[in-house]
Amino acid sequence: MSRWLVTGCSTGIGREIALAALAAGHQVLVTARDSTTVVDLVAAHPGSARAVDLDVTDPAQIRLAVAAAHDAFGGLDVLVNNAGYGYLSAVEEGEDAAVRRLFDTNYFGVVDTIKAVLPGMRAQGSGHIVNISSMAGLVANPPNVYYSSTKHAMEALTEGLAKEVGPLGIKVTAIEPGAFRTDWARRSMHESGAPIDAYAGEVGARKELIRAFADHLPGDPRKVGAAVVMVVGLDDPPLRLLLGKDVLAAAREKLTALLADIDAWEHVTVDVDFPA
Repeated sequence: MSRWLVTGCSTGIGREIALAALAAGHQVLVTARDSTTVVDLVAAHPGSARAVDLDVTDPAQIRLAVAAAHDAFGGLDVLVNNAGYGYLSAVEEGEDAAVRRLFDTNYFGVVDTIKAVLPGMRAQGSGHIVNISSMAGLVANPPNVYYSSTKHAMEALTEGLAKEVGPLGIKVTAIEPGAFRTDWARRSMHESGAPIDAYAGEVGARKELIRAFADHLPGDPRKVGAAVVMVVGLDDPPLRLLLGKDVLAAAREKLTALLADIDAWEHVTVDVDFPA
């Protein structure tokens, strides 16, 4: 049995991760900005689930949530950073305040939560930090460039953190889902309020496509929950786990293009150093 803290459990992938962990017999601090949205999980698992309010942009609430986990369970073994949302916009259309709020939630909220749990994990010499990234963390396409930027930053954070804390007994994994049937493209989606006509044909059309297919995406969120529980149970978990045929194809396509560029321009790459 492990002790978990999962952020963003009101709907979607976060809720399914919490449900899967509870079904596997773990203790879970189930969090949401409004914890009344997750009281049903506690009612169904009264001995192993606790619910608290957690807005990851509020450092005081993060500290209180971590303290609540220690009070309820005696510590934490697993942190799942899931809280986040999307933002549809061309780069030029992006509204400064909205983009900064996006980073505050999707990236800096993750950083602050990690920093809050690390002292306890270091003290016990074990733990697993799971960051819910995205296909957009590997491949950037309009109209998700700002969202992708937050997830690319999370990818770098995950990769570097794993090297820092691995020697301390702490594991780190990025989960990279493709297109899953959640509220991400519906209720929780944000969008620039300053569209520019020049982008309507490309970026605007992609926005409409995302909205139109929100209820028909291929990924099953329940399977993400099962995959996260599986990964946390491994002695040697992967640094990255791609989930979905779409993200697999996109990642391979990007790697092929990257290698082609590297090979095509190798003569310039190796010609910039001082002579040996």
